[in-house]
Order: sequence, then C-alpha cells, then structure tokens
Amino acid sequence: MRGAKSAKWVAGAIVVALTATACGGGDGGDSTTGGQPEGYISVDVGEPQKPLIPANTNEQLGSYVIQAVFTNLAEFDKQGNMVMAHAESIEPSNGNKTWTIKIKPDWKFHNGETVTAKSYVDAWNWYANIENNQQNSFWFEGIEGYEDVHPSKEGAKPTSDKMSGLKVVDDNTFTVELTEGIPYWNYKLGYYTFAALPKAFYKDPKAFGQKPIGNGPYKFEKWDHNKLIKVSAYKDYKGPNKAKNKGILFKNYTTLEAAYQDLLSGNLDLIRQVGPKDLPKLNSDLGDRAINEPYAAVQSIVPTFYNKELKDIDPKVIQGISMAIDRKTITEKTLQGSRVPAEGFAPKSVKGGQSLDTDVFTYNPKKAKQLIKEGGGLPGGKMWIQYNADGGHKEWVTAVCNSINNATDIKCVADAKPDFQTALDARDNNKVKSFYRGGWVADYPLNVNFMHDLYGSTAEANDGQFRDKEIDALFKKGDHAKTLEESIKAYQEAEKALVEKMPAIPLWYYAANGGHSKNVDNVELDFRGDFIMTDITVK
Repeated sequence: MRGAKSAKWVAGAIVVALTATACGGGDGGDSTTGGQPEGYISVDVGEPQKPLIPANTNEQLGSYVIQAVFTNLAEFDKQGNMVMAHAESIEPSNGNKTWTIKIKPDWKFHNGETVTAKSYVDAWNWYANIENNQQNSFWFEGIEGYEDVHPSKEGAKPTSDKMSGLKVVDDNTFTVELTEGIPYWNYKLGYYTFAALPKAFYKDPKAFGQKPIGNGPYKFEKWDHNKLIKVSAYKDYKGPNKAKNKGILFKNYTTLEAAYQDLLSGNLDLIRQVGPKDLPKLNSDLGDRAINEPYAAVQSIVPTFYNKELKDIDPKVIQGISMAIDRKTITEKTLQGSRVPAEGFAPKSVKGGQSLDTDVFTYNPKKAKQLIKEGGGLPGGKMWIQYNADGGHKEWVTAVCNSINNATDIKCVADAKPDFQTALDARDNNKVKSFYRGGWVADYPLNVNFMHDLYGSTAEANDGQFRDKEIDALFKKGDHAKTLEESIKAYQEAEKALVEKMPAIPLWYYAANGGHSKNVDNVELDFRGDFIMTDITVK
C-alpha cells in the first residue's frame, strides 16, 4: 500500500510523510500537555490524500485513521498470521471458488446501527462500481459479476449495481462466489478496503469521507485539515482489541525534524521515523524508548512506461541503472545502517519472500554501462527521480542519483515535490517525468501483494503502467493454484521472471526507526510497521 498502506504507498523515507503546519499538540482539550486531552496519545501522521472512505484510500497517512475507525473481517498478528476480527469464520469450498463468511453478531457502527452481512455486501458492491471511482475497486475483480458493475471496456457503463457473486444468507452470514478459485483470497480480507459501511454512507458519501462512521475501536471526532485528526475510544466496541487509551490525535508536521523535537519536548507521544539528520542520535536521545525494527516494506524507484522515453525501453537499460546503484554504501552511510539492500521485489519477512539468484541488484559499474549500451541506451540520456520533500528522502535520492551519474553516462536528477499528496497526485495524473520513489508496505503478508497488486496490468497501484502478458499469465497461475503453498511458489517463479522485465528497481527493505515519549507505555509495531495503537497506555 502506498503511503502502506495499500495497497499502501509508504509516505516517508524513513517513512512517514508529514505535511502542512506543525500543530504542536494544541487541541483545546483539558490537559497539561499542550492541549492534548487527558488519556489521549498523539502520533505524527500527516494529511491524508483523499477523503476517508476505505476503498478510496491506498496511502499510509489515510490508512492509519481508517484502521483506527474500522475493524476488518480478518487481521494479522505481529508475525503476519491471520486472525479473525469481526469475522467468526471465513471458509472456502468448491476449490476455493466459494467462500462463506460468518460475522460475529451484535456489533455496532458508531452511530448505533447494527453491522450485518448486508452491511458488507452493499459496501462491496458500491466500492466495485466503476461510477463511484474508487481507487481500490480492482480488489473486487475476482468476484463473479464484477464485470457487470465495473466493465473493462473503456467508456462502458455498468449493467448492474450488484455483483452476482455476493449473496446474503442471513444477518450474520454471506457467501462470495469467485470466477475462479483463489487460495489466498481470505488474506485479502485483512485489508481495510473490504470494510463494511453503515446506511448513512449512501445518503451523502462526500460528507461521510470528512467524518466517517466505522465499526472499529475508535470513533471519529474531527478533522482540522492540515493540522490534526482526532478519534476517541469507542466504549461499546465488541472486538478483542478494545482501546487501552482514551483516544488518538493524528498530528501534522512540516518536517520530520519538527516532529522529533516535539517528541523530545513531550508534546508528541509517538514518532515512527526520524529524519536522516536525527537518526545518528536516536538511541542516545531516547535510550530504551527508541524503536529500531524491520517490517514488511520495500523501497523502489519505478519507471513510468507511459512516457515516450520509457514506453518501449529495453529492460536491459533498467537492469543497468539498477546495477549502477551502490545500495550497500547508501544504506550504510546515507541511511546510517537503518536499511537492508533488497535482493528481490518482495521483502523476506512475508510468506514467499526470497533472495533472487541474480546480480541485477548488485553494484557493478562496468556491467551497468554494458547493459545500458546493449539495451540501446536511455533516450535523451537523462532521468528524474520524483520524491516528496517532506518525508526525509532528499539525502538518499541525491545519493542514488550521484551513484548513477558516477557509474554511467546517464544524467540523473532528483525531482522534489513539496509533499506526499502532491507526489501522489502527479502519479495518479501521469505527470511523473520518468521515475518515481515507490515505497510499498504490505497489505497482507504474502509475496503476492508485492507483485500482483503492483505490477498486474489491472492493478490500481500500477502507477508506472507496466503491462506484460507473460507476467500476467504467471500471476494468474499463482492466483488459481490449488493450495496457498502452491500459490506462493508460483509467485516466487513469477518474481524471478520480473527480473527480466524490470517493472521497478528495488532498493532496500524498510525498518522503523522512531520512538516514543516518556508519557506512554506498551508501544509495539505490527508486521506492517504500524503502531498497535489500541495497546498503548498513558502513564
């Protein structure tokens, strides 16, 4: 997911992109901590790209809020194992084509409405409908009748507002019929795009996006744009992850450095990433409150194949650019040893993650020049790497460009956008000059998520517009394997083929490098690198 999370795009270099104006904690509540209400916790999370609708959020900033306000059918523990959340059971039959979902009874939305099977079916039909223009609508494409609500032919109108594969059995049970069996389909249900919606949503979706009504551990309170988002613990929440604090302030900062200074002064409780300048002193500043922990995410630079210079590019050129990047030196020096050089497209921490037997990710200036020459060179001889300037990326993007410039005849230029939202908008509107910074954090802990959901021809997060029939066929083989294990293995084979196609240049695997204030306790991260907000307590 971009931002994760998403698909979730990662926002920060070191990882959370923070935008707009530092608010320093002023919320007007009764508190002795700069206006922060008593019992609340605060975290540096910037302005979401879009209104807070689950299927229209595929970046990390909005996802933090969505995951607080909504509870999924399934979730994953710290090790990435699936656990039931609102679902009582998710069972496959008919060769993984039919899935029966039973939900736990008597759950309520925050407006008091009961969450039923119909709440899910109606939401999924709305999310998938092409006329509603949801970024994550493609997540529903495996369901029977998806083509009726989301026709693939350009300009075509839907012939129905319901997918035939969704059937309500009773208040707490519904079935999903897929066009073909997918053994990992239940894993996808851990992604918040599949959240249920209350009836109030359909009356005014636009208003709902500004003040969402969920079924999760926190109830939405307010959104002061470019300043903060406030949620409070929902006292009638039925889930096992009931909040152990009174609420959360998602606070906005202009820079990572400003957020870190507020953490040190006690005006911010949680910072998941610090900027490159503060990274060397993180452990000495925070001691046992420092966080240094790897998680399931990968940093890449992604070619935009819609540009004329890259449209018919020989993959050897991109392989050569990859081999011109000195990952080892950049991760050790520029990133202070906080990253591990990538050896594949998927991180090793997800099921199916592997080290690929290739030298394409190894620094070799001589071979880099040779491959670029064999591939006919880069048209124009110049490339840009777009990044968001508010996420601590400048240093490493500059280092990557310097490495390419020194190893090849290509001129690499860093292309800064002021904030993460501006960078995403450029990607969504095909305005990237040639390459963009693409950080991706797992939506579910399978290698599938780092391939199918990024490089499949119909994947919404395929912002570089990579299209390849052979790769799509390999993905399809994995999608329709008989077992989860066979699916994972098929995607491992597809990953090997991606090296020959180069839809992106993986750079390194992420780690969280942040910490917490003296005001909070019980701070841990999940497999995505997100704080487990419900477990955090206030001292």
